[in-house]
Amino acid sequence: MTGMIILAAGSSSRLGTPKQNLIYQGQTLLQRAIHTAVTSACCEKTVVVLGANEGMIRPSISDELIYITYNPFWQEGIASSIRLGITELLRIEPGITAAIIMLCDQPFVDPLLIHQLTEKKANSNKGIIASAYRNTLGVPVLFDASYFPQLLMLQGKEGAKKLIKTFPNDVAAVAFPLGAIDIDTIDDYRELGSPHF
Repeated sequence: MTGMIILAAGSSSRLGTPKQNLIYQGQTLLQRAIHTAVTSACCEKTVVVLGANEGMIRPSISDELIYITYNPFWQEGIASSIRLGITELLRIEPGITAAIIMLCDQPFVDPLLIHQLTEKKANSNKGIIASAYRNTLGVPVLFDASYFPQLLMLQGKEGAKKLIKTFPNDVAAVAFPLGAIDIDTIDDYRELGSPHF
């Protein structure tokens, strides 16, 4: 049983406005991420972690199909949101066997990629399935439940990449070239309107 954690607690400081609410193809980036999660048919439960600008972001999403949780420690860094996401997943579904961590600022993540991550997990017997783009491995990334204790020990700005680097022999990759496109600045957002295929 696989769960999904969508990290959406950051302040978007480089952008100057909450990236979660940026519109792309008729939806906010966070709405797109949630839609991907709930339509992937691979994830039984989806947890969305909010933090900075919660009051501006929460009204645009519904908790009908997902679980929304607030991270009061978002300023610590991404680790606090990962810890909260894992904790919340285990609370709502104690039998969870794996978790996919994704961000809301990679607009080209789609249900097929989520399926490929879970399929690779089933076929590779590896505990970490990472997305491969621009000569790196990163999110979205699937972790077997055996890694939950390590995820719960992350601190500050430490993210999923720390575990990917720490346990390279237990990592399998899924090619996701468009994962290199994320939205950190207003120029990134403007370029999003350009063709990427």
